[in-house]
Amino acid sequence: MNDVQQAESQELLAKLGLKLVRHPLPFRLNHVNCFMAEGEEGWTIIDAGLNNDVSRELWKKEIGDKKVGQIFLTHYHPDHFGYAGGLQEKTSARVSMSKIDAGAGMKSWNEDFLDALPGYYRAAGIPQEAAQEMADNTRAFQPLISPLPDVNHYFEEGEKIRIGRLEYEVLFVPGHSDGMVCFYQREYNVLLAADHIMPRITPNISYWFHGDPNPLLTYMSSLGKIRKLDVEWVIPSHGQPFQGANKRIDELLAHHEERLEATWQMLEQPLTIFEVRERLFDRPLTVHEMRFAVGETLAHLEYLRAEGRCERVMEAERWIYKQN
Repeated sequence: MNDVQQAESQELLAKLGLKLVRHPLPFRLNHVNCFMAEGEEGWTIIDAGLNNDVSRELWKKEIGDKKVGQIFLTHYHPDHFGYAGGLQEKTSARVSMSKIDAGAGMKSWNEDFLDALPGYYRAAGIPQEAAQEMADNTRAFQPLISPLPDVNHYFEEGEKIRIGRLEYEVLFVPGHSDGMVCFYQREYNVLLAADHIMPRITPNISYWFHGDPNPLLTYMSSLGKIRKLDVEWVIPSHGQPFQGANKRIDELLAHHEERLEATWQMLEQPLTIFEVRERLFDRPLTVHEMRFAVGETLAHLEYLRAEGRCERVMEAERWIYKQN
Protein backbone atom coordinates (compact mmCIF):
# COMPACT_ATOMS: atom_id res chain seq x y z
CA MET A 1 0.00 0.00 0.00
CA ASN A 2 1.45 3.36 -1.04
CA ASP A 3 1.31 6.54 1.02
CA VAL A 4 -1.79 7.85 -0.76
CA GLN A 5 -3.69 4.59 -0.24
CA GLN A 6 -2.57 4.50 3.40
CA ALA A 7 -3.87 8.03 3.96
CA GLU A 8 -7.16 7.21 2.24
CA SER A 9 -7.71 4.11 4.37
CA GLN A 10 -6.97 6.05 7.55
CA GLU A 11 -9.43 8.75 6.47
CA LEU A 12 -12.05 6.08 5.83
CA LEU A 13 -11.64 4.55 9.29
CA ALA A 14 -11.96 8.03 10.81
CA LYS A 15 -15.18 8.71 8.84
CA LEU A 16 -16.63 5.43 10.12
CA GLY A 17 -15.52 6.16 13.67
CA LEU A 18 -13.56 2.89 13.74
CA LYS A 19 -10.38 2.31 15.71
CA LEU A 20 -8.28 -0.56 14.35
CA VAL A 21 -6.74 -2.71 17.09
CA ARG A 22 -4.18 -4.99 15.43
CA HIS A 23 -3.37 -8.09 17.47
CA PRO A 24 -0.12 -9.98 16.79
CA LEU A 25 -0.54 -13.71 16.08
CA PRO A 26 2.09 -16.46 16.57
CA PHE A 27 1.63 -17.80 13.02
CA ARG A 28 2.84 -17.02 9.51
CA LEU A 29 -0.35 -14.95 9.22
CA ASN A 30 1.00 -12.72 11.95
CA HIS A 31 -1.88 -10.41 12.88
CA VAL A 32 -5.64 -10.05 13.12
CA ASN A 33 -7.48 -6.75 12.84
CA CYS A 34 -10.03 -6.14 15.58
CA PHE A 35 -12.01 -2.94 15.82
CA MET A 36 -13.61 -0.57 18.34
CA ALA A 37 -16.22 2.16 17.88
CA GLU A 38 -17.89 4.50 20.34
CA GLY A 39 -21.65 4.96 20.27
CA GLU A 40 -24.37 6.39 22.49
CA GLU A 41 -24.52 3.21 24.59
CA GLY A 42 -20.77 2.85 24.98
CA TRP A 43 -18.15 1.07 22.92
CA THR A 44 -18.59 -1.83 20.50
CA ILE A 45 -15.75 -4.30 19.91
CA ILE A 46 -15.54 -6.38 16.74
CA ASP A 47 -13.63 -9.64 17.25
CA ALA A 48 -11.36 -10.42 20.16
CA GLY A 49 -8.05 -12.04 19.21
CA LEU A 50 -6.62 -15.06 21.01
CA ASN A 51 -6.79 -15.53 24.76
CA ASN A 52 -3.06 -15.04 25.32
CA ASP A 53 -0.86 -12.59 27.18
CA VAL A 54 -0.38 -10.34 24.15
CA SER A 55 -4.09 -9.88 23.45
CA ARG A 56 -5.04 -9.53 27.10
CA GLU A 57 -2.51 -6.75 27.60
CA LEU A 58 -3.46 -5.02 24.37
CA TRP A 59 -7.15 -4.97 25.26
CA LYS A 60 -6.37 -3.81 28.79
CA LYS A 61 -4.51 -0.84 27.32
CA GLU A 62 -7.14 -0.06 24.68
CA ILE A 63 -10.20 -0.38 26.90
CA GLY A 64 -8.93 1.30 30.05
CA ASP A 65 -12.01 2.64 31.84
CA LYS A 66 -14.20 2.72 28.71
CA LYS A 67 -17.70 1.25 28.92
CA VAL A 68 -17.92 -1.67 26.47
CA GLY A 69 -21.52 -2.60 25.79
CA GLN A 70 -21.26 -4.95 22.81
CA ILE A 71 -18.89 -7.55 21.40
CA PHE A 72 -19.64 -8.59 17.80
CA LEU A 73 -17.94 -11.78 16.59
CA THR A 74 -17.65 -12.40 12.86
CA HIS A 75 -16.91 -16.11 13.22
CA TYR A 76 -15.68 -18.80 15.59
CA HIS A 77 -12.03 -19.19 14.54
CA PRO A 78 -9.65 -18.73 17.48
CA ASP A 79 -8.02 -15.47 16.35
CA HIS A 80 -11.47 -13.83 16.29
CA PHE A 81 -13.35 -15.74 18.99
CA GLY A 82 -10.61 -16.73 21.42
CA TYR A 83 -10.66 -13.93 23.97
CA ALA A 84 -14.38 -13.17 23.64
CA GLY A 85 -15.24 -14.99 26.85
CA GLY A 86 -12.45 -13.26 28.74
CA LEU A 87 -13.48 -9.84 27.40
CA GLN A 88 -17.06 -10.52 28.36
CA GLU A 89 -16.00 -11.37 31.91
CA LYS A 90 -14.00 -8.11 32.12
CA THR A 91 -16.65 -5.83 30.60
CA SER A 92 -20.05 -7.57 31.11
CA ALA A 93 -20.68 -6.81 27.43
CA ARG A 94 -23.41 -8.45 25.36
CA VAL A 95 -21.93 -10.93 22.86
CA SER A 96 -23.48 -11.41 19.41
CA MET A 97 -22.56 -13.86 16.65
CA SER A 98 -24.31 -16.29 14.30
CA LYS A 99 -26.02 -19.28 15.87
CA ILE A 100 -24.16 -21.65 13.54
CA ASP A 101 -20.73 -20.41 14.56
CA ALA A 102 -21.68 -20.14 18.22
CA GLY A 103 -22.40 -23.87 18.06
CA ALA A 104 -19.17 -24.55 16.15
CA GLY A 105 -17.18 -22.58 18.71
CA MET A 106 -18.60 -24.73 21.51
CA LYS A 107 -17.98 -28.03 19.70
CA SER A 108 -14.74 -27.66 17.74
CA TRP A 109 -12.44 -28.07 20.74
CA ASN A 110 -14.51 -30.43 22.89
CA GLU A 111 -13.03 -33.77 23.88
CA ASP A 112 -15.28 -35.98 21.74
CA PHE A 113 -14.29 -34.20 18.53
CA LEU A 114 -10.61 -33.96 19.48
CA ASP A 115 -10.52 -37.67 20.28
CA ALA A 116 -11.98 -38.46 16.84
CA LEU A 117 -9.51 -36.30 14.90
CA PRO A 118 -6.59 -38.76 14.62
CA GLY A 119 -8.95 -41.26 12.98
CA TYR A 120 -10.11 -38.71 10.44
CA TYR A 121 -6.52 -37.78 9.63
CA ARG A 122 -5.52 -41.41 9.18
CA ALA A 123 -8.47 -41.86 6.81
CA ALA A 124 -7.01 -38.92 4.88
CA GLY A 125 -3.86 -40.98 4.35
CA ILE A 126 -1.71 -39.12 6.87
CA PRO A 127 0.90 -41.25 8.66
CA GLN A 128 -0.11 -42.08 12.23
CA GLU A 129 2.55 -39.98 13.98
CA ALA A 130 1.78 -36.91 11.86
CA ALA A 131 -1.96 -37.45 12.34
CA GLN A 132 -1.51 -37.40 16.10
CA GLU A 133 0.66 -34.27 15.90
CA MET A 134 -2.06 -32.49 13.92
CA ALA A 135 -4.74 -33.52 16.40
CA ASP A 136 -2.53 -32.35 19.28
CA ASN A 137 -2.04 -29.01 17.52
CA THR A 138 -5.82 -28.56 17.43
CA ARG A 139 -6.08 -29.48 21.12
CA ALA A 140 -3.44 -26.87 21.96
CA PHE A 141 -5.95 -24.17 21.08
CA GLN A 142 -8.22 -25.06 24.02
CA PRO A 143 -6.65 -22.54 26.44
CA LEU A 144 -6.58 -19.89 23.70
CA ILE A 145 -10.39 -19.96 23.37
CA SER A 146 -11.31 -20.44 27.03
CA PRO A 147 -13.44 -19.34 28.78
CA LEU A 148 -16.13 -19.60 26.12
CA PRO A 149 -18.44 -16.59 25.85
CA ASP A 150 -22.08 -16.57 26.84
CA VAL A 151 -23.66 -15.61 23.51
CA ASN A 152 -26.58 -13.31 24.26
CA HIS A 153 -27.80 -12.66 20.73
CA TYR A 154 -27.72 -14.51 17.42
CA PHE A 155 -27.36 -12.43 14.28
CA GLU A 156 -30.01 -12.67 11.56
CA GLU A 157 -29.46 -12.08 7.85
CA GLY A 158 -30.10 -8.43 6.97
CA GLU A 159 -30.36 -7.38 10.62
CA LYS A 160 -29.58 -3.71 11.24
CA ILE A 161 -26.97 -3.09 13.93
CA ARG A 162 -25.14 -0.02 15.18
CA ILE A 163 -21.37 0.12 15.26
CA GLY A 164 -20.43 3.46 16.74
CA ARG A 165 -22.67 6.15 15.25
CA LEU A 166 -23.47 4.31 11.99
CA GLU A 167 -25.91 1.60 10.98
CA TYR A 168 -24.67 -1.58 9.34
CA GLU A 169 -26.40 -4.61 7.81
CA VAL A 170 -25.47 -8.13 8.88
CA LEU A 171 -24.67 -10.27 5.85
CA PHE A 172 -24.18 -14.02 6.13
CA VAL A 173 -21.20 -15.11 4.02
CA PRO A 174 -20.55 -18.77 4.86
CA GLY A 175 -17.54 -20.56 3.41
CA HIS A 176 -14.50 -19.68 5.50
CA SER A 177 -16.70 -20.75 8.39
CA ASP A 178 -20.23 -22.12 8.19
CA GLY A 179 -21.77 -19.14 9.99
CA MET A 180 -19.49 -16.25 9.15
CA VAL A 181 -20.93 -12.74 8.96
CA CYS A 182 -19.78 -9.44 7.48
CA PHE A 183 -21.07 -5.97 8.27
CA TYR A 184 -22.08 -3.68 5.38
CA GLN A 185 -22.30 0.11 5.71
CA ARG A 186 -24.47 1.21 2.80
CA GLU A 187 -23.97 5.01 3.04
CA TYR A 188 -20.21 4.73 2.54
CA ASN A 189 -20.44 1.47 0.53
CA VAL A 190 -17.98 -0.21 2.91
CA LEU A 191 -17.76 -3.87 3.92
CA LEU A 192 -16.23 -4.98 7.20
CA ALA A 193 -15.25 -8.21 5.50
CA ALA A 194 -13.63 -10.24 8.31
CA ASP A 195 -11.89 -13.18 6.55
CA HIS A 196 -14.29 -13.34 3.60
CA ILE A 197 -12.24 -11.13 1.25
CA MET A 198 -8.63 -10.19 1.89
CA PRO A 199 -6.30 -8.10 -0.26
CA ARG A 200 -3.28 -10.37 -0.75
CA ILE A 201 -4.09 -13.88 0.42
CA THR A 202 -6.94 -16.27 -0.25
CA PRO A 203 -9.01 -17.16 2.81
CA ASN A 204 -8.60 -20.75 3.90
CA ILE A 205 -11.65 -22.73 2.80
CA SER A 206 -11.49 -26.08 4.57
CA TYR A 207 -13.66 -29.03 5.38
CA TRP A 208 -12.92 -29.80 9.04
CA PHE A 209 -14.74 -33.17 9.24
CA HIS A 210 -17.88 -31.43 10.51
CA GLY A 211 -20.44 -28.95 9.26
CA ASP A 212 -21.01 -27.94 5.63
CA PRO A 213 -19.81 -30.84 3.43
CA ASN A 214 -19.08 -28.53 0.47
CA PRO A 215 -17.67 -25.29 1.92
CA LEU A 216 -15.92 -24.24 -1.30
CA LEU A 217 -19.18 -24.19 -3.25
CA THR A 218 -20.73 -22.23 -0.39
CA TYR A 219 -17.81 -19.78 -0.34
CA MET A 220 -17.98 -19.12 -4.06
CA SER A 221 -21.72 -18.49 -3.75
CA SER A 222 -21.06 -16.03 -0.90
CA LEU A 223 -18.55 -14.18 -3.08
CA GLY A 224 -21.24 -13.86 -5.73
CA LYS A 225 -23.62 -12.44 -3.15
CA ILE A 226 -21.16 -9.70 -2.19
CA ARG A 227 -20.26 -9.05 -5.82
CA LYS A 228 -23.82 -7.79 -6.44
CA LEU A 229 -23.20 -4.93 -3.97
CA ASP A 230 -20.20 -3.61 -5.95
CA VAL A 231 -18.51 -2.61 -2.68
CA GLU A 232 -16.10 0.30 -2.97
CA TRP A 233 -14.05 -0.21 0.21
CA VAL A 234 -13.21 -3.50 1.92
CA ILE A 235 -11.91 -3.51 5.50
CA PRO A 236 -10.51 -7.00 6.14
CA SER A 237 -9.44 -8.79 9.30
CA HIS A 238 -5.97 -9.44 7.85
CA GLY A 239 -4.11 -6.87 5.79
CA GLN A 240 -4.99 -3.27 4.95
CA PRO A 241 -8.28 -1.75 3.76
CA PHE A 242 -8.48 -1.69 -0.02
CA GLN A 243 -10.72 -0.47 -2.83
CA GLY A 244 -12.57 -2.51 -5.42
CA ALA A 245 -14.22 -5.58 -3.93
CA ASN A 246 -15.34 -6.98 -7.28
CA LYS A 247 -11.88 -7.02 -8.78
CA ARG A 248 -10.63 -9.02 -5.81
CA ILE A 249 -13.67 -11.32 -5.90
CA ASP A 250 -12.97 -12.13 -9.54
CA GLU A 251 -9.35 -12.95 -8.65
CA LEU A 252 -10.47 -15.26 -5.83
CA LEU A 253 -12.98 -17.08 -8.03
CA ALA A 254 -10.36 -17.54 -10.77
CA HIS A 255 -7.87 -18.87 -8.21
CA HIS A 256 -10.25 -21.55 -7.00
CA GLU A 257 -11.23 -22.55 -10.54
CA GLU A 258 -7.54 -23.04 -11.32
CA ARG A 259 -7.02 -25.09 -8.14
CA LEU A 260 -10.06 -27.22 -8.89
CA GLU A 261 -8.83 -27.99 -12.40
CA ALA A 262 -5.33 -28.80 -11.12
CA THR A 263 -6.81 -31.08 -8.45
CA TRP A 264 -9.00 -32.89 -10.96
CA GLN A 265 -6.04 -33.46 -13.31
CA MET A 266 -4.11 -35.10 -10.46
CA LEU A 267 -6.87 -37.66 -10.03
CA GLU A 268 -6.00 -39.43 -13.27
CA GLN A 269 -4.35 -41.76 -10.78
CA PRO A 270 -6.12 -42.70 -7.52
CA LEU A 271 -4.79 -40.62 -4.61
CA THR A 272 -5.38 -40.11 -0.91
CA ILE A 273 -6.18 -36.65 0.46
CA PHE A 274 -2.63 -36.44 1.79
CA GLU A 275 -1.13 -37.33 -1.60
CA VAL A 276 -3.17 -34.61 -3.29
CA ARG A 277 -2.10 -32.18 -0.55
CA GLU A 278 1.58 -32.94 -1.27
CA ARG A 279 1.05 -31.89 -4.89
CA LEU A 280 -1.09 -28.81 -4.18
CA PHE A 281 1.13 -27.48 -1.37
CA ASP A 282 4.64 -28.54 -2.44
CA ARG A 283 6.57 -26.60 0.22
CA PRO A 284 7.58 -27.19 3.85
CA LEU A 285 4.67 -26.67 6.26
CA THR A 286 4.40 -26.38 10.02
CA VAL A 287 1.99 -28.74 11.77
CA HIS A 288 -0.48 -25.84 12.06
CA GLU A 289 -0.17 -25.07 8.35
CA MET A 290 -0.49 -28.76 7.49
CA ARG A 291 -3.92 -28.85 9.15
CA PHE A 292 -5.09 -25.99 6.97
CA ALA A 293 -3.57 -27.50 3.82
CA VAL A 294 -5.29 -30.85 4.43
CA GLY A 295 -8.60 -29.12 5.13
CA GLU A 296 -8.38 -27.01 1.98
CA THR A 297 -7.38 -29.99 -0.14
CA LEU A 298 -10.36 -31.93 1.17
CA ALA A 299 -12.69 -29.01 0.40
CA HIS A 300 -11.53 -29.00 -3.24
CA LEU A 301 -11.90 -32.77 -3.52
CA GLU A 302 -15.40 -32.71 -2.06
CA TYR A 303 -16.40 -29.92 -4.46
CA LEU A 304 -15.31 -32.09 -7.37
CA ARG A 305 -17.08 -35.14 -5.92
CA ALA A 306 -20.33 -33.19 -5.50
CA GLU A 307 -20.05 -32.13 -9.16
CA GLY A 308 -19.68 -35.76 -10.17
CA ARG A 309 -16.17 -35.24 -11.53
CA CYS A 310 -14.54 -37.67 -9.11
CA GLU A 311 -15.47 -40.46 -6.73
CA ARG A 312 -14.32 -41.45 -3.26
CA VAL A 313 -13.82 -45.02 -2.14
CA MET A 314 -12.48 -46.54 1.08
CA GLU A 315 -9.43 -48.76 0.65
CA ALA A 316 -7.37 -50.07 3.56
CA GLU A 317 -9.19 -47.63 5.88
CA ARG A 318 -8.18 -44.66 3.72
CA TRP A 319 -10.28 -42.47 1.45
CA ILE A 320 -9.12 -42.71 -2.16
CA TYR A 321 -10.23 -40.16 -4.78
CA LYS A 322 -10.13 -40.77 -8.52
CA GLN A 323 -11.63 -39.26 -11.67
CA ASN A 324 -15.03 -40.41 -12.85
